[in-house]
Amino acid sequence: MKRSILVLMVGAWFVLNMASCGHSTNGIVKPPSGLLERVMATQSVTSPTSFGEIAIINGQNDTIPRVQPLSAGTSPGMIAISPTRNVLATFDAAPNSNTVYAVNTVKETGIGQVRLPGPTRSFILPTSDPIGYAAVPNATVNGFSLLGAVEQMNFSSNSLTVTIGVDTATTVVANSTGSQLLVFSSSLQGESAVTILNPGSAVPPVDTSCDTAPNAVCTVVTSPQFYWPVYAVVNGTTAYILNCGPQCGDDAAKLPDQASVVVFDLTTLTIITTIPVEAATWALLSGSTLYVAGTPPTNNACTGQTTMAQNCGRLDIIDTGSLTVTTSGVVITDGYHDKMDLNVVGQLFIGSHECTNIGNVNNPSGEVRGCLSIYSTATGSVFIPPDNGNVDGLQGFISRPIEYVAEGGNLRVYNVTTDKLLINDFVTNGTIPLVGYVGDIKAVDSF
Repeated sequence: MKRSILVLMVGAWFVLNMASCGHSTNGIVKPPSGLLERVMATQSVTSPTSFGEIAIINGQNDTIPRVQPLSAGTSPGMIAISPTRNVLATFDAAPNSNTVYAVNTVKETGIGQVRLPGPTRSFILPTSDPIGYAAVPNATVNGFSLLGAVEQMNFSSNSLTVTIGVDTATTVVANSTGSQLLVFSSSLQGESAVTILNPGSAVPPVDTSCDTAPNAVCTVVTSPQFYWPVYAVVNGTTAYILNCGPQCGDDAAKLPDQASVVVFDLTTLTIITTIPVEAATWALLSGSTLYVAGTPPTNNACTGQTTMAQNCGRLDIIDTGSLTVTTSGVVITDGYHDKMDLNVVGQLFIGSHECTNIGNVNNPSGEVRGCLSIYSTATGSVFIPPDNGNVDGLQGFISRPIEYVAEGGNLRVYNVTTDKLLINDFVTNGTIPLVGYVGDIKAVDSF
């Protein structure tokens, strides 16, 4: 009898251990959900009985498994994920929340949450540690002469470790180790400048080194070659900094008066060269090819497209080896571009927000158009899918010719070999049926 009880107890412990810490099948350690191909999506819900959450999706067949979603406030939206995909964080945009929630994707449990002093549109997780950085443009910093800060978030202790005052810090980008941060500002001071931070040298709890830059913590690089820098793609010790130019603020004194890509050396903090492009608010680097998108305020006709839209965006392609534009002015949808993903078959998905929406995808009649463009790297052609709304997330996969697109609050599934919605027994109308507004998506496994 005692032996039977002991066997039952050991068996119960084994089951509980597998459920809480994952289990192994054929040598493969599975997470608690038992899924090896997971995608996480944020969904905000405006209901007195429902809350926002991070949903777990089976990326193998595009279904919602019977697993508990992860808590993330009431209106989780944009997602940041660590390079090793073990930590994922999302910002709760609910009124008066301003909270970033982090989860351990291995254990599928919450790590912690950190409240920011204001809303953010940019935060990052540069390493596998549960440490993040958020740009908060309207933060008030004691002892700092201007508004704005980069906040270091420690999710293990649920605290802001250090606040670094940076003028209207709007966007933050890190190098591969997180030892350098590039910060872009939205104020007039940021029109011709980029702030470089060494966060490891910052002194907690509040560091105002940028008031006395340059120093070990903060260097403000000012140059007439910067023209509303808004974002950067970092490759090793080189940063490709995007000058938004006249799309973000017209300045006739700037010559040339156009957008550009500034090639910047992160070791010497000097400009190597500047490459003029049609527009530049977002970019993606693949090998030695840099794709750059934006919407110019002029020269924005929708040439070659049959559409009711009056304005269109542009895609330029740069060879980073020769530092030259190899393809210029590809016509895409307009808006402020801030999403790109290059999938397994070479289709470049480009997303924007605040674009020209035409028609109604829920009651289609004639042209339907939104913020998504699909550029074929093989043929150079562009396809505009018949959908509406902002593109809030893009995620492709290595093992499947599929692209997940969060557009207009819906989670669409595209077959990238046809650029059409995937329709099968699992996805009957090409949409994964998540409740609420889908704010972003990220794959947490490599597949």
